[in-house]
Amino acid sequence: MTEGCEKRRCPWPGRDPLYVRYHDGEWGVPVREDSTLFEFLILEGAQAGLSWISILRRREGYRRAFAGFDAERMARFDERRVEELLADCAIVRNRRKIEGAITNARAYLRLRESGRTLSGFLWDFVDGAPVVNHWRSMAEVPAVTPLAERISAAMKREGFVFFGPTICYAHMQATGMVNDHLTDCFRHGEVQR
Repeated sequence: MTEGCEKRRCPWPGRDPLYVRYHDGEWGVPVREDSTLFEFLILEGAQAGLSWISILRRREGYRRAFAGFDAERMARFDERRVEELLADCAIVRNRRKIEGAITNARAYLRLRESGRTLSGFLWDFVDGAPVVNHWRSMAEVPAVTPLAERISAAMKREGFVFFGPTICYAHMQATGMVNDHLTDCFRHGEVQR
């Protein structure tokens, strides 16, 4: 890369500084920590039907509203807490999504109580290694894959909600289960290493 030239990256973050930082530092990096996988599970569920940047801009609000994504505390949220969250303008005020986050906290705890980890559960679907794709354009990148459909169905059987195949695939991309950086993006090779 020539000195002074801007790095080539996937086009989706545009020039938004927050989105560019997220693309360059987080998106597609393999995540193995349960707490981070759970955070993305909650955020991806909140994103359903919205743009990811709208959730990314509210990430700190979600962190505060959902007790730092502490599943044990979230699982104890009651109707009064749901009503408080419905009045919190720092998050998406949607009852089904808020209740879904609480449901997912409880499902996550049940998974742990059964002796499994969210990381192990998810990463087993890809034999512990990221799927490396070689897309040349955004038009090639799918919104859903058969693998995402299988994982989504398995998550549903475990009691998770707001984790359909499209959200599942977005979660896989965000947490590095798949490397969907375009081949000419500087992050494609970096993430692969």
